[in-house]
Amino acid sequence: MATPEEKNELKRRSFRNFFASVRYAIEGFFAAVKHEPSFREDLIFAILLVPLAIILPVNAVSTALMISSLILILIAELLNSAIEWIIDYLRPERHPLAKRIKDMASAAVFLSYINCIVVWVIMLWPSNAVWHRLLGGGYR
Repeated sequence: MATPEEKNELKRRSFRNFFASVRYAIEGFFAAVKHEPSFREDLIFAILLVPLAIILPVNAVSTALMISSLILILIAELLNSAIEWIIDYLRPERHPLAKRIKDMASAAVFLSYINCIVVWVIMLWPSNAVWHRLLGGGYR
């Protein structure tokens, strides 16, 4: 059983770990911005579409789904980039398994884009109320 002093030290250490984790995440984000053109392109895509998702006349759940689908692209791209960097670091020479690993990570990014397109199309489909509201017809 831990003493009160040990418990306080664990709590302090956990709190410090939280801030360290946040710092590492921010550093990773900016490393991706600096070194990964694909991530920069995806980030620009998300930055342009998030305000559109917010101003469209859809309900909060639809807005959240549309924004989440954009964030999922960024997450997939970060993981894809990390996997590619690891493979290049561990095995700089060409190898069929390394190619397969990189291709699978790229497929995850591709699927996240398909997910985003499907979500946005469903939310903005002409038979949905959003088109009636955009054209001034209100709800049907």
